Amino acid sequence: MSFHALGLSEELLNALAEMNYVEPTPIQAQAIPIVLQGRDVLGIAQTGTGKTASFTLPMLDILAQGRARARMPRSLILEPTRELATQVSESFERYGRFQKLTKALIIGGVAFGDQDKLLEKGVDVLIATPGRLIDQFERSKILLSGVEILVIDEADRMLDMGFVPDIERICKLLPPRRQTLFFSATMPPPIKRLADQFLNAPKLIEVSRPATANTSIEQRLYRLSARTKRDRLTDLLRSEPIQNAIIFCNRKRDVSDLHTVLKRNGFIVGRLHGDMEQPERQAELDKFRSGALPILVASDVAARGLDVPSVSHVFNYDVPIHPDDYVHRIGRTGRAGRSGIAITFATPAELEAVQAIEKLLQVQIPLVSDTAEPAADVEHPSTSRRRPARSARSEKPTQPDKPASPKNSSATRTPHRAATTRLPAANSPAVRAIAAARTTTRSRSAGATIFRHF
Repeated sequence: MSFHALGLSEELLNALAEMNYVEPTPIQAQAIPIVLQGRDVLGIAQTGTGKTASFTLPMLDILAQGRARARMPRSLILEPTRELATQVSESFERYGRFQKLTKALIIGGVAFGDQDKLLEKGVDVLIATPGRLIDQFERSKILLSGVEILVIDEADRMLDMGFVPDIERICKLLPPRRQTLFFSATMPPPIKRLADQFLNAPKLIEVSRPATANTSIEQRLYRLSARTKRDRLTDLLRSEPIQNAIIFCNRKRDVSDLHTVLKRNGFIVGRLHGDMEQPERQAELDKFRSGALPILVASDVAARGLDVPSVSHVFNYDVPIHPDDYVHRIGRTGRAGRSGIAITFATPAELEAVQAIEKLLQVQIPLVSDTAEPAADVEHPSTSRRRPARSARSEKPTQPDKPASPKNSSATRTPHRAATTRLPAANSPAVRAIAAARTTTRSRSAGATIFRHF
């Protein structure tokens, strides 16, 4: 099936052709005709399935007729994070380049004044995070009585982040006669109740979840002690043919700590976590996309929605707590037919999380190296010298510290040899960064440990 068969306008088809999009993904093929009919949709699909285009494309055609009034958006898209909201905004720009629709992005970290000016003119598409939208409503800067289409995206993430009460409040401010498009990767009972409450005879569209990793991604597992993770990471950053890389940490504090260590040792590196102001985060993303920053240290929430066409390496500095996040993380590489490498560090305390990932993928991650010291690995590396305050300890739950079953444990595997690696371009940003790091380390005395403490 081609996009021509879905009933989209010539303007949209021309925009898709310029981006070399020929065939719709399964969720796009199923959802677009239903949305164009004006029906409600309940879509169960994860990030990476083409979900965003399944609602942005038909919305552009529906909204092509009519015009917005001051402070009264014609459509509303709710996203759980600033990054996802920004990505959706960029999608509207790309797909709607031949249409004259207006949009506004209402997210935290951006001055109210800039947003007020856009809202005052009136917009066809309003993309917002729930908290910021309520702020604007309470400031009497926006009226929601003219919304014709509501999109609730990543509903299960909204639940995780505590946004469900905000969504319920927002929905009560909208006109009852509207079209609602509701998307979630999973359907736990609270999300099912929310969907039942606000959808009218929806069409259920469910696509098979990407529980298997892309076959173009080479996965590797390193079992090691927490004390040696930084040394191993810096060694791999120097030895791997890295064009650019994303390094994932479970906690925003560890993102900052690791970013500091890598910068101190000569790497050109950026960071991305939830406590950064939006202009700073956007600047880091722009540098990473352009190649000015070849390495980016990020948290899961901050990196969700990160869209970079070519990432050569992904490092899981910490094993993700939720198995689905592993699929999302490594999916940043190996895109659009390119090959990629995903490297995961696992301490003995994280073996249970590794097994949960392997159960989801229904495959064992090849074990490349096993240098773990079980007795020394109870604590997280950032807490090995001092115990953090209670608030810091509760920032992210830790993995249960119990031994894995001998039958499936990664500890029982024989390490595999790493695959032959490709050489990077001689003038790539990563090579320049690595060369700078090597120059820094040569000036140190032989045998000195430079990555352990900071």
